[in-house]
Amino acid sequence: MSTLFRWLLRIAGGLVFLTVLAVLGVYYLASRSLPDYDKTLRVAGLSAPVEIVRDTADVPHVFAESDRDVFFGLGYAHAQDRLWQMITLRRTVQGRLSEVFGARTLPVDRLMRRFDLYRLAIASVPAQDARTSAALTAYAAGVNARLAEINRDALGRGAPEMFLFDAPVAPWQPADSIAIGKLMAVQLSGALEDEVQRARVSLSLPEPSMLQDILPDAPGAAIAAPGYAQVMPGVIPGAASTRLASAAGLDDFGLPRSSLSPFPRPGQEGASNAFAAAPSRSASGGTLLANDPHLGFSAPAIWYLARLELQQGGVIGATIPGIPSILSGRSHFLGWGLTSSYLDDLDVFMEEVNPENPEQYRTPEGWATFESRKSIINVKDGAPVTLTLRWTENGPVLPGSHFRLASVTPQGHVASVSWTALSEADTTLSAGVGLMYARNIDEAIAATEAHVAPSQNLTLADASGIAMKTIGAMPARDPANDTQGRLPALGWQPQNRWQGMLPYSRNPEFVNPRGGLLGNTNNKFIDRPFPEHVTFDWGDTQRIHRWQRLMQTRQVHTRDSFIEAQLDTVSFTARSLLPLIGRDLWFTGDPAPEGTPERLRQDALTLLAEWNGEMNEHLPEPLLYAAWLRALQEKLIRDELGPVADDFIHVDPVFIERVFRDIDGAGRWCDILQSTPRESCSDIARQSLDTALLWISERYGDNLESLRWGDLHQAAHDHPVLGEVPVLRYFVNIRQSTSGGDNTLMRGRTVGTGENPFLNVHGAGFRGVYDFADPDSSVFITSTGQSGHPLSRHYDDLGELWRRGEYIPMSLDEALARAASVGVTRLEPR
Repeated sequence: MSTLFRWLLRIAGGLVFLTVLAVLGVYYLASRSLPDYDKTLRVAGLSAPVEIVRDTADVPHVFAESDRDVFFGLGYAHAQDRLWQMITLRRTVQGRLSEVFGARTLPVDRLMRRFDLYRLAIASVPAQDARTSAALTAYAAGVNARLAEINRDALGRGAPEMFLFDAPVAPWQPADSIAIGKLMAVQLSGALEDEVQRARVSLSLPEPSMLQDILPDAPGAAIAAPGYAQVMPGVIPGAASTRLASAAGLDDFGLPRSSLSPFPRPGQEGASNAFAAAPSRSASGGTLLANDPHLGFSAPAIWYLARLELQQGGVIGATIPGIPSILSGRSHFLGWGLTSSYLDDLDVFMEEVNPENPEQYRTPEGWATFESRKSIINVKDGAPVTLTLRWTENGPVLPGSHFRLASVTPQGHVASVSWTALSEADTTLSAGVGLMYARNIDEAIAATEAHVAPSQNLTLADASGIAMKTIGAMPARDPANDTQGRLPALGWQPQNRWQGMLPYSRNPEFVNPRGGLLGNTNNKFIDRPFPEHVTFDWGDTQRIHRWQRLMQTRQVHTRDSFIEAQLDTVSFTARSLLPLIGRDLWFTGDPAPEGTPERLRQDALTLLAEWNGEMNEHLPEPLLYAAWLRALQEKLIRDELGPVADDFIHVDPVFIERVFRDIDGAGRWCDILQSTPRESCSDIARQSLDTALLWISERYGDNLESLRWGDLHQAAHDHPVLGEVPVLRYFVNIRQSTSGGDNTLMRGRTVGTGENPFLNVHGAGFRGVYDFADPDSSVFITSTGQSGHPLSRHYDDLGELWRRGEYIPMSLDEALARAASVGVTRLEPR
């Protein structure tokens, strides 16, 4: 027996030893790719030495004798910290993920190949101005210098992920940076899904007039839109209500399931806040600007902080690895921030296929042949897949399985899209580079005329004024357009086709408003008739009210009051809707014993009645409110829409308000069609609250006071690849309890589906506040850290500051950067 015990002990000890040895081996290999920030390196492609000074937060401050060498240094720094992210973004836009990840990313590659963005990026390289071309070439050389160093010195393949997903890394090219800019247009666009959803809902509703209730226009003058069956011969009302089987690898929205997919799910398109104060509204007498662009969360975050010391002065702010420009930031002269404009820059067309020849489609002049070519996707551990890419005069043809297009496509037709991001002369990057050189508002507005896509609202502040300009190409549509761009239209009808682009002067512009304040929360900011309307589908109807309230409570503002507004978590939506939906429920009913559903409802109503609407992570009320509204909308729409109700994964506050105020008869949504009794809105409100409380109690118990909103509303910064791997996910995913919600200024957009529909997956990965009375007191922060290496202390060091609403200095003081440096990388010409 003792012999057996000794052998078991030896085996166990050996296994422990081998496990420790394996862990040490993995750590050694992974740590080889940790960058050394304190070194001197001789590289090819420089005209003079470059210094990259890393401050305590790992923000690189790049100094050189020429602007070209500064961009070289930025490329090198990006590749030091975010190489895996850069090459993954490049593979995504190229449609080449499956070469590394196998068949699971085929749906992403198929869709990206059909949009053909990488070919368009290559075609756009000659269209850049001379300064941008030089910056692109130098930046690519900097990235490639890091690649050469990794290969020469065996630096762990550049990133730990490379050991798990081994594939050759091609040299960086200028077209790669332009392509990543186009990929941002994919992530910020929801127009295609909006058109398909409106068509599906139109076909499902029992009464056409109900469309204005469930898909309401932003408050203001209402626009009468036709029903889809009126403009699209061959579609069958009610057909969209049939539940469609999802194609392999696609979710219920016809989008790739992969975590590497850049296509946003409904409600997760780009969003953001930006606001500015003129000197007359600033306590210090200088202009103020705040910006927090919202994108999907990931680890690392998409944003990377950097300072570039150009010949005309320093520029500091947020970059995206792979793109050589400061997208939101400031110089000595100017500050700028971006918000999604929601400009309608995409239209879906139904193209009639020639029944006698499937290679032809109808045009205004008759039948024309599809432009087509073969495209081969190589798949790791699988057979290559060959696609036939087809284009019409309107744009690329998409299969019916994607975006649920099949549910709104008449028989004998295929869907194509026109989209500003499909430009072969995309000079958006030239606009971004030009913005960094602008010295005042006028120069900035002139520089961004070159911006094509994605359309943004550019908020500006210089030493003496503030402004906002919508930038990006605005399609010129015929006033007689059948659907006004709100629904798919017949592609061969001349009035539906784009007629070029509107002149830049027609893009909305606001300079030095009389009140001294400017702000945009993706809200409706202009009321012009079609076709110069900008959009019908604005991104916000709620946050703007809270912003206006905060701005109006002070005669003058400071940097700190702008920070306070940026971090505000009070929900205007909760404050306005709860009194409306609960008006017949507050403090009513007979006393109920402990442990009964009636008592639970009364306790919940008591908590909500005394709540001020603050979506604080430590409170139970935000969860009660969010679960109630979610159950309420589901109860209101399920009987009218059937399976199409699954499209509505987020609550629309304007719809709820219309119903409970019975605007234009919208109260009819409260009556359940399949039941004999006629339900009132109060009945539905009470039933929905009971449903929400049942959902909560089954998962978290019925002690309502012990609930914490932040336990469910965690910011999910997940690694796109390793985040799903058992064990590893605990090391690479970053989860943070957060305040805020779908409609607060500190926006934390919930996922809307799944086991936890309140998971925070989309928000302000970057925050910056710029004070031109004392520019070096400006501050910024990102939501994770600078490094993309999970073993680096800079992988998540900024995340806790971000969660607590703290910032780091955003100074252009060279002495301060050097005094606080954790390393200086000196690059010398070879």
